[in-house]
Amino acid sequence: MRPLRYSINVTLDGCCDHRAIIPDEELHRHAVENLDRADALLFGRVTYEMMEAAFRPPSRTGEMPAWMEPFARTIDAARKYVVSSTLGRVDWNAEFVRGDLAKAVQRLKQEPGQGLLLGGVKLPMALAELGLIDEYEFVVHPRLAGHGPSLFAGLSKRIDLRLVSRLEFGSGAVAMRYEPGR
Repeated sequence: MRPLRYSINVTLDGCCDHRAIIPDEELHRHAVENLDRADALLFGRVTYEMMEAAFRPPSRTGEMPAWMEPFARTIDAARKYVVSSTLGRVDWNAEFVRGDLAKAVQRLKQEPGQGLLLGGVKLPMALAELGLIDEYEFVVHPRLAGHGPSLFAGLSKRIDLRLVSRLEFGSGAVAMRYEPGR
């Protein structure tokens, strides 16, 4: 069974707006490593559209630093599953996840492979509620944003997590990986 891994950048005050984070080469290398541990990506509409606009060729040609290119190439090539009831169609190596969310994601997890990488804010909340996330990674940045969406606001029940690894970056950001305390 493939594990479902969630990874998100967040500021110290809990903001998960990508514009509040300062990207750098080391963080992008780490993101490529995460992508390399997955057979496919699982996104909601907002994350899919944001990633497609930023990293689908030719939109990215010449508009980003050279150190961002490995991430752009990796995410461009990755298989993507998209959960959305409002998008009319997807391409960019993508297909829709339809029907009952729990059953559909459980089917994806049952397929052989290294894992599924989950991004975004709303979809991870729904999957956390369903108990389907096998690993959480929070890359905490040394910044106070003072605004923005926060993670898991409105979660209906507490989810206890167990720290399994920690990685410090030169920028002062810290990636902490957790598994649910089952």
